[in-house]
Amino acid sequence: MGTTARRLPVIVAGGGIGGVAAALALTRRGFDVTILEQAAQLGEIGAGIQFGPNAFAALDALGVGPLARSRAVYTDEMVMHDAIDETCVGRIPTGEAFRARFGNPYAVIHRADVHGALLEGAQADDRIRVLTSTTVQRVEQDDDSVTVHDTQGRTHRGLALIGADGVKSAVRRQYVGDDARVSGHVVYRAVIDRADFPADLQWNAASIWVGPNCHLVHYPLRGGEQYNVVVTFHSREREEWSVREGSREEVQSYFEGLCPKARQLIDLPRDWKRWATADREPIAQWTHGRAVLLGDAAHPTLQYLAQGACMALEDAVTLGEALRATDDDFGKAFALYQRSRVARTARVVLSAREMGRIFHAKGVERLVRNELWAGRSPERFYDAMEWLYGWSVATCLAH
Repeated sequence: MGTTARRLPVIVAGGGIGGVAAALALTRRGFDVTILEQAAQLGEIGAGIQFGPNAFAALDALGVGPLARSRAVYTDEMVMHDAIDETCVGRIPTGEAFRARFGNPYAVIHRADVHGALLEGAQADDRIRVLTSTTVQRVEQDDDSVTVHDTQGRTHRGLALIGADGVKSAVRRQYVGDDARVSGHVVYRAVIDRADFPADLQWNAASIWVGPNCHLVHYPLRGGEQYNVVVTFHSREREEWSVREGSREEVQSYFEGLCPKARQLIDLPRDWKRWATADREPIAQWTHGRAVLLGDAAHPTLQYLAQGACMALEDAVTLGEALRATDDDFGKAFALYQRSRVARTARVVLSAREMGRIFHAKGVERLVRNELWAGRSPERFYDAMEWLYGWSVATCLAH
């Protein structure tokens, strides 16, 4: 590598959770980083997200664990109820025994608070430069560098390119060109102030109500001052992958037959944000010369395992560890990163699809679902979660 090329930054396409996490991982290896973000300012849309122990392990490795922890709500349990008859289907304690097993807590946090913690870490590092209102159009490469062309006709040259530009990644479009798999499932999200949230649902838990072709989720945010509400249903329309303002009338039309306690959730919000969801088929090739995919650009997943942001954080840390293990040789590091991540993230994508089917079971399958976890001890739940929550920096690289 020429000395001029070595002084170039690494370019990260995308300034979301995965992109900023990747930038932090790269600067910890001594690289300068330029983040290209298409929005006019860095920020996150959305509402709450759930963070398993694996996410906290990654945040700690990136140096922002304490900041993220200070903004999280630590739940006492994860609990599932049948939305038809109010039966408790399963209950997983997430207190001391859970933390002892996995080395970290389970928590819920506003998406903007996670992004903000990462961003504060990035802003404290003068090696990270952010260019907003910058949309990737195409990428060129030579032996020592990449050149990113944006939609305004500007060029950005770097040592390598991390494509962390989300579910509709321009980097993935150029190098993979595959189609999204639209699920037909629509997600409505809203945040409700505690004063307006039903007292009989103000639980310190990540709570889900599962019903035929639908489910509802709620949990506290920001010290319990707000509650996150998420409802999901199978659309009767032909959907395209999109985000837009929701319709109170539409969401009300999909939840007949629910028990009163669950149904009150859909009566709460005045304003909804509507996601028509999709994922992609898992792919084995994320690396294309000096460009590599990360986060949703590499493995977009449905929300049913609550692992989208967690996987992006793991990706970023693993990429940094791969660079460390290969003495910052990008070719070798990208290959090691890919080898370490493809099977795990594919398992998450495929497991999330299956979990969505289980959540939305109807008829006899609903009865089977409700018996699936009956009488299961916390230890058996923890055993089943080990593959997901047991991730650590020490073991993140494939051998």
